[in-house]
Amino acid sequence: MNAWIAGARPRTLPAAVVPVLVGTAAAAGMEGVTTGLKGVVLWRFAAALVVSLALQVGVNYANDYSDGVRGTDDERVGPMRLVASGAKPAGAVKRAAFLSFGVAAVAGLALAAATSWWLIVVGLASIAAAWFYTGGPRPYGYAGFGELFVFVFFGVVATTGSAFVQIVRITPLTLFASVPVGMLAVALLVVNNLRDIPGDTVSGKRTLAVRLGDKRTRRLYTALMFLPFVVTPLIAGLSGRPFAAASLFVVVMVNKPVLQVLQGAKGPALIPVLGQTGRVQLFFGIVFSIGLFIGHLT
Repeated sequence: MNAWIAGARPRTLPAAVVPVLVGTAAAAGMEGVTTGLKGVVLWRFAAALVVSLALQVGVNYANDYSDGVRGTDDERVGPMRLVASGAKPAGAVKRAAFLSFGVAAVAGLALAAATSWWLIVVGLASIAAAWFYTGGPRPYGYAGFGELFVFVFFGVVATTGSAFVQIVRITPLTLFASVPVGMLAVALLVVNNLRDIPGDTVSGKRTLAVRLGDKRTRRLYTALMFLPFVVTPLIAGLSGRPFAAASLFVVVMVNKPVLQVLQGAKGPALIPVLGQTGRVQLFFGIVFSIGLFIGHLT
């Protein structure tokens, strides 16, 4: 069980939790919505959280399986991979990935039945994007498009989708709120790929970090960590939810991981940075969500 938990990569799970929190909070108090707690239907929030977490765990297992069978994990220095380390057989990891996708699909079907059947299309696209990140004959993660996938699906789609299942529409606020969420999710992937540049280069995995090189990847990570705190006050002001700007206080947590990256941390030294990045994202998401939730009362 410990191996399966490690293979699910708990440090990456804030990327699944935060968009659901932010999207749900952004939907609260929307004009014309009177059901639930300030317009929030709690079971839909729980189901959206299950979908997001199951997709995140699924893509982690799928990535573990695909990289393991291709042999591209042989040169990694990061946390244990189930297939590459021999801790679990490849077939079992593949089944775990599809079991996770199945859980997401069941929860997603319940949300689609309650809101719009178009969510099925979104769900299928999300599962396909999760699998073909490193799976299939031409994985787009190997071509440097992983960051775009993360921004779109764990930023825009997850955040606006979490709001949509509450209010059954997309609003400017839910779209704008997805931008800082997506940036921090991408930062998780960037620092992960920064650590893996040497191994990925040897294995022929052309991630964005490999394409940009070490120095420019470190600058990209720094930008992704600070830009959310630039756009958040704009979102808070333009949406009329000023308390959302309280998330600016979380910027003090950014200094430690950014300094380690800028000072040249490499290999195993970047593993703690991944956890610190996840904590920044989680705390930002919590404070931002609380501010959005109560902001409409002012």
